[in-house]
Amino acid sequence: SMRRTALILGLGLLLLAAFWNSITWYPQRFWGASGDFWQTRWETLLSTFEGNEWILYIIGVVLVPGLCFWGFNGLLLMVDRTGKPTFISRYRIQLDKNEPVDPVKLRQSIRTVIFNQSVISFPMLVILYPFLKWTGDPCCRELPTFHWILVELVLFTLVQEILFYYSHRLFHHPKLFKKVHKKHHEWTTPIGLISIYADPIEHVVSNMLPVMVGPLAMGSHLSSITVWLSLVLIVSSITHCGYHLPFLPSPEFHDYHHLKFNQCYGVLGVMDHLHGTDVMFKQTKAYERHVILLGFTPLSESIPDPPKKTGSALGPSGPLPHQ
Repeated sequence: SMRRTALILGLGLLLLAAFWNSITWYPQRFWGASGDFWQTRWETLLSTFEGNEWILYIIGVVLVPGLCFWGFNGLLLMVDRTGKPTFISRYRIQLDKNEPVDPVKLRQSIRTVIFNQSVISFPMLVILYPFLKWTGDPCCRELPTFHWILVELVLFTLVQEILFYYSHRLFHHPKLFKKVHKKHHEWTTPIGLISIYADPIEHVVSNMLPVMVGPLAMGSHLSSITVWLSLVLIVSSITHCGYHLPFLPSPEFHDYHHLKFNQCYGVLGVMDHLHGTDVMFKQTKAYERHVILLGFTPLSESIPDPPKKTGSALGPSGPLPHQ
């Protein structure tokens, strides 16, 4: 298993290296053509907040990602609460669940999410600022190149995968699960908002630290950090949303974790493959559906679950022997 994983990763890196210029040529061309525009806007912001760069930092790490999170989840909540537009309900993963979402349970979850964001995430991100200034300059006058932002995002993702997997799996230890992680698993049929519905301890260890370590280690620019935090919140909301929507990352992997609890602990699935914590998942139809949907036919229709067994304990003339 380790050799096969190393071979797959090695081939993937070789292919990425071989086609790197082709993959990044068009985005880099756009970035380069508009580079002066973005650089000028950034310098204008620096001039506006000169001497108060920390305000610009707060806007970049709190306000922008927060707007992405609540804007995206606001749209999902409209569907969860009203069932409209009805065509989106066709893409629901766990059929006939959360139709509609329990309003009492939802209000409780929203309060917890706001608490985690305001009382835990905000202070942690504020504390991160002087450390970022120590390892680099988040408000450096020169913006990073498009290629460098891509490199950073890849490294951030790998760091998050490793740290989240082990911290998440640790919280599934029976003692820690009962006292800490059980709160997050109150939602066996998740919705996007509960991506950060968690006990405060878990929110610090599993949600915040795996995301913050990468930018801190790299001494990243504020632009990279803003893009990273916004992507993390949106992708995490997608993996919890309960809908396998067209052209978006597949949420089947983490949805299965909420359904079964003892499988699929990571983000990408790399660590689960290495540790064999996705074996049961790979034997399901959910695994076959775990791809990006490139059409409009729901995968639950094209790859349906096998019919549930409804065997009866009664034979032709009464109870069968030994039952």
